[in-house]
Amino acid sequence: MISLSVTNEFAALRSVVVGIAQSNGGLPDAESCYDPKSLRHVLAGTYPLESDMIAELDEFVAVLQKYDVKVFRPEVIQNYNQIFARDIGFVIDDTFVKSNILPDRADELRAIQYIIDQINPAQVIELPEYCHVEGGDVIVHGDNLFIGTYYGSDYADYITARTNKAAVEKLKEIFPNKTIRAFELKKSKTDPLSNALHLDCCFQPLGRGKAIIHREGFLYPQDAQWLIDYFGSDQVFEIDALGMTKMQSNVFSISESVVVSEKHFTALNHWLRHHGFTVEVIRFAEISKQGGLLRCSTLPLQRI
Repeated sequence: MISLSVTNEFAALRSVVVGIAQSNGGLPDAESCYDPKSLRHVLAGTYPLESDMIAELDEFVAVLQKYDVKVFRPEVIQNYNQIFARDIGFVIDDTFVKSNILPDRADELRAIQYIIDQINPAQVIELPEYCHVEGGDVIVHGDNLFIGTYYGSDYADYITARTNKAAVEKLKEIFPNKTIRAFELKKSKTDPLSNALHLDCCFQPLGRGKAIIHREGFLYPQDAQWLIDYFGSDQVFEIDALGMTKMQSNVFSISESVVVSEKHFTALNHWLRHHGFTVEVIRFAEISKQGGLLRCSTLPLQRI
């Protein structure tokens, strides 16, 4: 059986699901893009090659294995994008929650069913169909559960709105001992600089009491300020809209003191090292063109 334990974003990682890029489906047409960044690269002719994305994920997996992390991979579905494992499920404490994701992506969950089958069924929850949620919007931080969402009456008009109010309320029922705070995010179907696809696109806690935040990704400025005050302004690395679009808040912690980051994040990587982190730098810029980075590509199962 697979043991589950995720109480924060940075405890020592023992096991994780990492997405795959094999048989990725090739170049999508503009109408089938799920986010504005992918759309922009499709229209510009700069959409990433499958071979480059496979190489980047292999480099990431090699770093994880260097730290003795058990890495699971989804089964390959032909001609299907399976890179962003974070969206399809998430672990809160010792409970695995199946996400209700975009209908066109439902088969991604089937590709990790062999992993879910190794978890105690009593620890697996499937939310009602009306509860829309993706793992990128769910951040566990000890007794706190931070959730990115969008409550607007035009929710259904935004393919970039992935977690709704019903999911937030249901998670409050399932995890009554958690203090749950929801943050509404800015959404855009066409402008990646104005679209926080998930909460982890504009906020992520790190070890050592640090965090990365993009203020303008939040619909209400007071929500971003609440987080900055919670961590302390001197503990926060703030990124601008371009930094958010490059996915600078979407690094990945292997432990409280080890962070995997993209090699082009020069200022962020310097700040991390200055604050005592070991920074494992890899290439991930091609995958970033699809609107996700390192956290998006992972589904942690056990941190100790």
